Parts: sequence; C-alpha cells; structure tokens
Amino acid sequence: MNERTLIRLTFANPASAVYLTLVAGAIAVATGISLFGQDPGFVWIWPTLFTAPSSFAATAVGMLLWGASKPPLWFSVGVLVACALVQSAALGAAWEAFRRGRRRSVPGPRHG
Repeated sequence: MNERTLIRLTFANPASAVYLTLVAGAIAVATGISLFGQDPGFVWIWPTLFTAPSSFAATAVGMLLWGASKPPLWFSVGVLVACALVQSAALGAAWEAFRRGRRRSVPGPRHG
C-alpha cells in the first residue's frame, strides 16, 4: 500500500470523513471545557468512546508510563488522535471493500 492509498482510505471517503469530524468535534469540545471550564467532569468519555477499543489499550499504556497519576493532557489527546486515524483508515478500507462488493453484485444491462 502506498502513501496515496493510505491517505485516501483515511480521509477521502464519506465514512472516514464523518467519523473524523465526529471525533474532532468531541476532542475540541472536551479540550475547550478542560481548558476554560471549572470542572470538566466526564467530558473526555465521549472522545474515548468514539475511538474505542484502541483508545482503551493506549490509555492503559499511558497509565503504566505515568504510574498512578493521570497521563498529561497532551498524551491523552495524542492517543485519541492516533487511534482515530488508525480506525479511520480501517473504516475507509471497509468502505472500499463494501463498494467493490456492491459493484460486483450489481448486474449490468442485459442485451437480449
């Protein structure tokens, strides 16, 4: 797989575009509330759920690196972005496979 194909699968299809928009919006809202709000509460649950299950494993690695303390915000956001990009590429590949499968199953015009 070349770089152009990876970029197309990750960004340039409807499924990936909608998914990345949803994740980016959730991260932007959570970051804004964390930086400018008084108590962010559980606002980071939405970006984490949107990037699950890979974000769960990556967050566990962060907790191992920082011990009992919470990983810094830059690490948490980086994990969410990286997980979203990986999952967006997988979603793009699934979208392409679905499209290829539909093209094969749709019969062409019959000439009789």
